[in-house]
Amino acid sequence: MSNATVLPVLAPEVAPCCPPLTERPLTAEEAERTAKMFKALGDPVRLRLFSSVASHEGGEACVCDISDVGVSQPTVSHHLKKLKEAGLLSSERRGTWVYYRVEPAVLAAMGALLTRAATA
Repeated sequence: MSNATVLPVLAPEVAPCCPPLTERPLTAEEAERTAKMFKALGDPVRLRLFSSVASHEGGEACVCDISDVGVSQPTVSHHLKKLKEAGLLSSERRGTWVYYRVEPAVLAAMGALLTRAATA
């Protein structure tokens, strides 16, 4: 007999940033949230880390697989934390390692932001 408890998998709380720029002006809240995301990607190390996670097989990457970006491990952890705080990445600890995933909803929303709205 097992005492294992099955826990539900919760979807990360991710708020898409906003509608395409050509659709309507951004609200102050949308502009704040969107600027935070783009600011996080404005650092070359963060952009490389984000790209490493996004392009990694299976859509997630262990921190041990993406740490070779030319900075120390504590600096990598700092940059990953900033990407998480901006809502661009989510993470899950598995034993000793932390695995990171790009949030698809946020990525799609950021892409849509810069895409011209469809005209009918």
